[in-house]
Amino acid sequence: MVTPEQEAVADAVHAAARGERPSWTLVWTALAEVPDPEIPNVSVLDLGIVRSVEWDAMSPGLLVVRVTPTYTGCPATDLIAAGIRDALADLGVVGARIETVLAPAWSTDWLGPLARQKLRDAGIAPPGTRERGSAATIDVQGLAPLRRVQAGTWSVTCPRCGSASTELVSQFGSTACKAQYRCRDCLEPFDHFKRL
Repeated sequence: MVTPEQEAVADAVHAAARGERPSWTLVWTALAEVPDPEIPNVSVLDLGIVRSVEWDAMSPGLLVVRVTPTYTGCPATDLIAAGIRDALADLGVVGARIETVLAPAWSTDWLGPLARQKLRDAGIAPPGTRERGSAATIDVQGLAPLRRVQAGTWSVTCPRCGSASTELVSQFGSTACKAQYRCRDCLEPFDHFKRL
């Protein structure tokens, strides 16, 4: 059985063979299928790291994709670029240039509600929300001496049981963009995607 998605890709490949560009819908749909190498159930679009996509005016057929890694020096940057190139090649886009854009820096504010839910589904607490005067908060002032962190308190909710009674175990979790926390209620450890 052939799915509608497979038919769309086949149509795009045939269009590319005729010198036609795939539609923007197909391009964005293909990018939405590119997983983040460190969190495979979240796509590069979910994370908000794809900044722009456009055809190069000087080189017809060359698609330029601008991405901003979640932090400068992220080791997954090359894998993400390869995933984007592969997804576009499946559409028949043989020329793709991936440009890394570092300014403005990526922010967790670029994560949408779907991305936050996908992080929770993977057992990772999405970036905390700022709360003043709550007992279920962690003071993050001074935790990252090599980079500026906004002072104040941040609520980190357990992705497993939903409790706000959590504690920081380590500033670094499974990757540098995550911290390790433990829930005081269910006692389970979990990663927390740092607020950047």
